[in-house]
This record gives sequence, C-alpha cells and structure tokens, in this order.
Amino acid sequence: MQLHQDNDPRDGYTILGHASGEVWINDVRLTASCVVSPRRLIRDWPPQRLEELAPAHLAQLAELDPELVLLGVGARLRFPAPALLQPLLERSIGVEVMDTAAACRTYNLLKGDGRRVVAALMIAAPEG
Repeated sequence: MQLHQDNDPRDGYTILGHASGEVWINDVRLTASCVVSPRRLIRDWPPQRLEELAPAHLAQLAELDPELVLLGVGARLRFPAPALLQPLLERSIGVEVMDTAAACRTYNLLKGDGRRVVAALMIAAPEG
C-alpha cells in the first residue's frame, strides 16, 4: 500500500508504504521490526512479536524524548501487559497501541503536524 509520495530527505523519515512482513521508510525496505522518528531510524529493533516485548525495549523508546509513541504490534491488534508500558508512562510519554498498518498511517499524519512522534513497528513476516 502506497502511503506517501513525497520523499524529500530534508523532511526526515517518512513511511512510504507497508505490506505483510515489510515496511518502506524513505527508500529503505525493512523486513524486521524497527523504530522511526522524524530524525532517526533504528533498524532491527529486538522484539519481532508482541510476546517478545520487554520494559527495556520501551525504555529505549523513552530515550528518544517523544511526546507520543505509536506501538505497532503486528498484523492484528493486541495489547501488551500494562506493566510493560511503565518506562514510558513514568516519563509522561503518551502511548497508542495499534496494528502496524495503522501505526504507519498515524505516524505520517503526526509527523506532518510537527509532533515529536516515535513509531515502534513490529513487522515480522506472517507465520505459516
């Protein structure tokens, strides 16, 4: 799915598209979980699936100083245990949990509005 056609590098990192098991950020195709903010791209973020998510992963996101974290948890919406979100909540950082496709779309909207947004995207290939 094409999300955004403008790929001006001066605008920072933009999610251009996503499909099952992959996401395109600027001109880069990623097939493993990642973290993206307007000025930073972290490839190979460790949790590939929600079951692998740990507080240390969210503490890493807090270090990016966002006002809001979009947590894309894969192809279907599932919620992490509330205790996992503590590293963000302790710093008054908002958290929105959604499927990865919705997180991609929402990231671009918030980035376009100039918000300090971070999208943590779990994009593991589908099983089976």
